[in-house]
Amino acid sequence: MNPKRLGVLALKKNRRCFVTHLFLPLSPQPLYNCSMPINEDPILPPQHPGQESPMPPRRRRATRRSHIPTDAEGQAELIASLARRAYPSWELFVYSLVCGAIVGLGYLLDSQAALLVGILVAPLMTPWVGFLLALLTGSLRFMFETLMALFISVIFVFIGGLITGFAALPFMPRTFDNVYLHSRLWIPELVALAVGAVTLVVSFARSEDRPFLPSVIVAYSFFLPIGAAAFGVGAGLPDVWFQGLLVFAAHFALAGILGLVTLFILRLRPSFGGIILSGLALIVFGGILSVLAASGSPSRTEAAIPQFTPTNQIPPLQSPTLSLTPQPSPRPTRTAGPASRTPTADDLTPSPVPLTLEITLPPTETPTITLTIQPEPTYGKIAASEGGGANLRDAPGGNYVMTLLNGTIVETYSEFEIVNGSTWVKVYTQVNGERVEGWLLESVIAYATPAPNFSASSTPTITVTP
Repeated sequence: MNPKRLGVLALKKNRRCFVTHLFLPLSPQPLYNCSMPINEDPILPPQHPGQESPMPPRRRRATRRSHIPTDAEGQAELIASLARRAYPSWELFVYSLVCGAIVGLGYLLDSQAALLVGILVAPLMTPWVGFLLALLTGSLRFMFETLMALFISVIFVFIGGLITGFAALPFMPRTFDNVYLHSRLWIPELVALAVGAVTLVVSFARSEDRPFLPSVIVAYSFFLPIGAAAFGVGAGLPDVWFQGLLVFAAHFALAGILGLVTLFILRLRPSFGGIILSGLALIVFGGILSVLAASGSPSRTEAAIPQFTPTNQIPPLQSPTLSLTPQPSPRPTRTAGPASRTPTADDLTPSPVPLTLEITLPPTETPTITLTIQPEPTYGKIAASEGGGANLRDAPGGNYVMTLLNGTIVETYSEFEIVNGSTWVKVYTQVNGERVEGWLLESVIAYATPAPNFSASSTPTITVTP
């Protein structure tokens, strides 16, 4: 190379080094290394994670969607990773046993706080997500394993409720409001279950973290009805165990439908066997919900109101039948004896014998008719706008007795009192097979028969005219 050309390049190099050190004296690493060859590129400063430029919202949404791969190989790796995370472990069974014991104790004490503590220690419901993944992929073995794990956990919760139900027998009769509350279908609880099921599936598929909050919501909807059913069996509460099982079936079916639909929306493509299993599962789950919705069970219990018409029937008096058929008198028989005299023609003519009939009639009984008119009850049901029930008290505005849930049938005999402008009605109902009476606010009762008039009647004025 021409020496003159080399001198120009060296001058440019030294000038660049001088300018670099002059304006960037405090730089931890110079932008240009003076000792490196001329033909090499400069060393750029490293970029720290906190110095990355923020992405626009549209690009961030696209990045989040890219967490679910669209190619077959990527989806296979994702499903295998999700299946490993959803595989049941020993924690599922241990925490299920502890949860069942605390939930049963909450039903025994009729404490909502104890029930919430029992649900907070419930296991993660990731095996339920694994069951949905098994349906989606068509894996019969994985479906059997996750389904059996869920079944065993439900059995552990059932055992806890059954033992506490037996423990409640010496204290009967008692009122267990929470048992009846969680053995019924409630619209707010179904909405919460829908949100929890969708959130659990989405967070489990897109994040490596454990989804505690949505898992608690799903466990609340699964385990509380099972605990109520078991407590009803142990305590001998009529129809509670069957209704609790129906509520659990409805919750499981609804969560299964929403979970499968969510996996489809996340663009997880099912296999051919998965399409068949998922279709059968959707049909079964939909059939369960349709049967329960058509039968109206096990929603709020509404007893049938007996329809009867009181009648006073007086048996007719039987009139005595008199038989006036005369009985013939025996004819005299003549007996031959020693003749005292010769009979004449007058003696041979028979004389008439008078006939006397004696009829004795029994005394006529005058029937005494006593008409006791029973007051006709008015039937209604509890329909409180808040709280899901109404408080029964021993007197108008008196001490608390128990809580009657909405839909409970009550009967009243128009006995009321007005206290501080509020109308209190005395009602009678059946709770756990025992007749209970008390006072309720008239505003919380919806009448099935014509509503009675609880307004005070005016005293009639009597005018005496001489």
